Amino acid sequence: MEQFVGIMNYIVFFAITAGTYGILALGLNIQWGNTGLFNIGIAGFYALGAYTSALICGLPPSAWEGRTFGGFQLPFIVGLLGAAAVSGIVAIIVGAPTLRLRTDYLAIATIGIAETIRLVLNNESWLTNGVWGFQQIPSPLYKTIHGASSAYLNGHPNLPMWIHDLIARSYDWFYLALVLVVLFILYLIMERLVRSPWGRVIRAIREDEDATAMLGKHTFSYKMQALVLGAMIMGIGGSMYAHYARFISPVSFKPLYGTFIVWVMLILGGSGNNKGAILGSFAVWGIWAGTDFLTRYLPFSATQSASLRIILIAVLLEVILLWRPQGLLPPKKHLFTLK
Repeated sequence: MEQFVGIMNYIVFFAITAGTYGILALGLNIQWGNTGLFNIGIAGFYALGAYTSALICGLPPSAWEGRTFGGFQLPFIVGLLGAAAVSGIVAIIVGAPTLRLRTDYLAIATIGIAETIRLVLNNESWLTNGVWGFQQIPSPLYKTIHGASSAYLNGHPNLPMWIHDLIARSYDWFYLALVLVVLFILYLIMERLVRSPWGRVIRAIREDEDATAMLGKHTFSYKMQALVLGAMIMGIGGSMYAHYARFISPVSFKPLYGTFIVWVMLILGGSGNNKGAILGSFAVWGIWAGTDFLTRYLPFSATQSASLRIILIAVLLEVILLWRPQGLLPPKKHLFTLK
């Protein structure tokens, strides 16, 4: 039974992480999959959302911290909305001078903003506590749920140990439900948008921007809307991560985990398909976790195992993409007219 409890706890952790990546992949899908905007600075918007929510909802700076700002202790929903708003504002700043130019200029700009954000997180200790990271980020309803489960366990001391352990981790189950609810709501919103006249226009921009402009559509405005909406969703993903981890630092938002892996998830799942973005998130994170377990049983050092893990992941992804070049769930082809 102890092994069963351990497996269940790991599945919950796995699903929370994959669900958070699913939110990021939905944001990228509205930008790249539907509009053709080449954003490779996902980690920057991800980090913005996490730190904004932490500053809004976190505790005031303690005496030993370098941070002197933030800690307003506002409700979780305020932090979530604040994370989306700040990420959207930064997306406007990035998109305003670049979206009228070729796609590669947006890529350069998003790389630049992601690197700028990383440097700010590292060096502006008055705001972020620098390399020491932001600690004691409150999780929504944690005290209520943890207190209720503790009271129940204290009142039932003769419970089997495996049931005791499951109830003791009840907050993780609640947070999993919260992540899945947020992911589902965002999925429904994205589905409605891409099937609306607005969604038909952005897909037309992806296919042929010049032809769309000739039909009288203000393509710059639509691209800006898609960029901002995707960035706001990425900010929400950062907020969800921060309140679950309860500790964030610049290391948490390296390009490997904040940008590269999200692109792989979207491409593998099916660029342009919201279901594919979510499926790709769970599939790629499953491959990532599975190769971690696999390399533990090989007679190599930690450094060698980490390198081998990257190679195994690359080979597995190549096999899948050769088998399904359009992704696991490719987008459906529709004939439509712009209105």
